Amino acid sequence: MTATVAFIGLGSNLAHPRRQIARAIAALARLPGCRLLRRSRNYVSAPVACTIAQPDFVNAVVAVATTRPPRSLLAALLAIERRQRRRRDPGGARNTPRTLDLDLLLYGGRRLRSARLTVPHPRMHGRAFVLRPLADVAPEAVIPGRGLARRFLRRLADQRIASTRTHALH
Repeated sequence: MTATVAFIGLGSNLAHPRRQIARAIAALARLPGCRLLRRSRNYVSAPVACTIAQPDFVNAVVAVATTRPPRSLLAALLAIERRQRRRRDPGGARNTPRTLDLDLLLYGGRRLRSARLTVPHPRMHGRAFVLRPLADVAPEAVIPGRGLARRFLRRLADQRIASTRTHALH
């Protein structure tokens, strides 16, 4: 089976966020059917579109070569979130504090829309915390149906984002 390059966004603002990101990247690197290609540096960003006060997020993006189909990859991402104590409330508010959030941003050049998965991620073009680290790992990344991803960064200058240190797992 031919591998597809997929981009995964990572975010955390609870329980040692840099450590959560490092653990998640290590879990992705061990995932059967996936090979870690590149990872961005970590960024700290203010929460976006939140209704409650909460800590800043630490965000990153990784590129993986995967032979898993999109839904299987999503299931693996959700399993990693659960192992890192992510709690999802199906009827709950969006954009709440979390130990870990893994989003399938891009899956090759595919466009997919189902009840559980939309690729490309439908809000990625409006989020500096996705686009800045994505530009680190893939400066020429294209959002299918929208165009060059980094082009949207100029419109998001009002979203606070800054490079921060990474956490090394021992």
